[in-house]
Amino acid sequence: MLLEDQIEMYRRQIATDSYPMSIGELANLYRDGEIDIHPEFQRIFRWRDGQKSRLVESVLLGIPLPSIFVAQNDKGIWDVVDGVQRLSTIFQFMGILRGEEGELFDPLICIDAPFLTHLDGCSYDAVEGAEKSLTPTQRLDFKRARVDMKIIKRESDNRAKYDLFQRLNSFGSVATEQELRNCLLVSMSKPHFEWLTAVSSDRNFLEVLDMPQRLLDERYHMELALRFTLLHSIPEPRLSSIRNIGEFLTEQLVNFADLSPRRLEEEMSVFTRTFEILAESGGADLLRRWNYAKSRPEGYFSLTAFEVLALGIAYNLPGRKSNFSDIGGKQRVLWSNPQFSAGRATGVRGDQRMKRTIPFGRQLFSS
Repeated sequence: MLLEDQIEMYRRQIATDSYPMSIGELANLYRDGEIDIHPEFQRIFRWRDGQKSRLVESVLLGIPLPSIFVAQNDKGIWDVVDGVQRLSTIFQFMGILRGEEGELFDPLICIDAPFLTHLDGCSYDAVEGAEKSLTPTQRLDFKRARVDMKIIKRESDNRAKYDLFQRLNSFGSVATEQELRNCLLVSMSKPHFEWLTAVSSDRNFLEVLDMPQRLLDERYHMELALRFTLLHSIPEPRLSSIRNIGEFLTEQLVNFADLSPRRLEEEMSVFTRTFEILAESGGADLLRRWNYAKSRPEGYFSLTAFEVLALGIAYNLPGRKSNFSDIGGKQRVLWSNPQFSAGRATGVRGDQRMKRTIPFGRQLFSS
């Protein structure tokens, strides 16, 4: 295929439009529920009041903002692809930003900005805690400021939308890859995001992981739930094709978002049963390294143990008539194996480790 043919083919997969809109028009769309900035993202962003105040300053000074990209969904609603924090800041300043439960955020009260030092203590409307507010004329100027909107139309190919989402994402300060995946997933399919949120909040799952709050805040437990779902029944030859586990998880979000409700029910059943078994058989200690010298588990959560024990149980669940027994014994078998010894299990890339752990776990629980 010639380059020109490829260009034409992929151009047809993405239908776009572009036009400027006033902040007032965008605010009305937001109030009417016709533009979705996904309040699920709010806890991810790290913009401080100083950054927000500089954005407000830019609008007041007429400094052009970067284009905002939105994708039109099947209902015609605009999902914000790039520009979530900019719109969130504008709407918070105007006092209309809402959270996940529909609650209003406290209106933004600016601090001093590089040029407009008198912006310090200023709000859009008069609100409690603000020293001053914009004048009626300044509010009109703010609402009439225009933003360039790039619209990815609903007839665009889903995979093309997904790829564009990744390329355009700027999101401010996303802390972890899984937080970015969550943003991608909720924009592709909110029900699938809610499913992943639900399974990763399973009581037995969290008990077995025994994660510090920092990792929970960074949504590492959601990454592990996604790993579990995508890997527990993956054909072994496919493991060889995984070059980077992070990229694999992100790429597979498109396929995950296409899973049917029935398939999600089946996956939920496997997930909850697996971690129920682990919780009843030893809990968090099972996913720690076994110290033979001290004859006890020690340390923190181990991905090696997760891939061998959790994925091994899940793979062997279908058609299993008897309960899994002596999982503690299988934990000791794992750590007595030379290929998983302390010197060989650490510092190994995830894709290389999984080529050993996943087949080993499946065999370990096969009888």
